Amino acid sequence: MSKIGQWEFAEPGVKRKVFQPGVGLMMMEVQFEKGAEGYEHSHIHEQMSYCIKGKIAFRIAGKETIISEGEIINIPSNAKHGVTALEESILLDTFTPIREDLLE
Repeated sequence: MSKIGQWEFAEPGVKRKVFQPGVGLMMMEVQFEKGAEGYEHSHIHEQMSYCIKGKIAFRIAGKETIISEGEIINIPSNAKHGVTALEESILLDTFTPIREDLLE
């Protein structure tokens, strides 16, 4: 799976880099080509996503919200969510607790 500090492909047109985690918090950068999708999924972790560049449509528990550069969105624990990049985009995702599945 992920190697800390190294880029890996997550889905078509989507790559991510996981940063060294803290005790109970972790971050990763996710880069999207225009039109790329982050497939719908859920996890027990609370997530906040900060849009560094571009425009992203988030689908969270059936509701769509679009965020642009400089904006954030909160994804509650266990909420089904996915994204579509409306432009070439970059997100900084933060999770608590640590997503061990991304560190293996």
